[in-house]
Amino acid sequence: MSIGDTLAEARRQADLTVSQVSQRTCIRETIIRGIERGDYSACGGDFYARGHIRNIARAVGADPDALVREYDQEQGAPRPISARDVFEPATPIKIRERRGPNWSLAMVLALAVLAGLVVYHLVSTSSPAKPAASSSGARHVGTAARKHPAKHQAHPRPTTTPAPPALANEVVIRLAATQTCWVQLTTASGIQIYQGDINPGGAMNWTEKQPVTLVLGNPAGVSLIVNGRNPIQPGQLNPVTLSLGPGQQVTG
Repeated sequence: MSIGDTLAEARRQADLTVSQVSQRTCIRETIIRGIERGDYSACGGDFYARGHIRNIARAVGADPDALVREYDQEQGAPRPISARDVFEPATPIKIRERRGPNWSLAMVLALAVLAGLVVYHLVSTSSPAKPAASSSGARHVGTAARKHPAKHQAHPRPTTTPAPPALANEVVIRLAATQTCWVQLTTASGIQIYQGDINPGGAMNWTEKQPVTLVLGNPAGVSLIVNGRNPIQPGQLNPVTLSLGPGQQVTG
């Protein structure tokens, strides 16, 4: 009987569904179903596949050590992570070609500004000056002003009510490492955003506008804040997989 068959049979005997095992282990249902079928491609590597097998076995009442030894016999010894796996970007970085200044456009703008200055000068010099008020008119206005002083009415300034801030339709992830931790961030469709080790003192920030999946190999060695709160349960030592959505949606 294979590892997946053993885990599936133990789960059925424990009267547990895949969803219940996912809630107990913080492992996605798709990964659990894949392991029961013998597919470890979604685990993120041999190290995390062993951790998932161990956690699932404990949840369903199977022998985790025996299943991990069987996995090592089938898959072989774990391959060390190379520097290329850590630092090579998942997607190629496109470098924009630096273009020279557009002198034609600059010349057109300069000519337009010069033409505007010439027109303004001609209009300002050709406009007639307003005649000065006569002295008698000034005295009359002054007398009327003394007899009937103008009443100044206070006009209240219009007040505006500030608009409420718009709700953030995004996932904001802030991660700081106190111990070495392997991190994998992918979209809901499986596109890899980041994968590699983060050493002590390192920090990573992501802002995504779509649901993502975050896998942490050593959750006790990082400080994680997602949309203003920590989604990791206190005392979590085993690898965790978190499904993060826009706003405050955090599921594991």
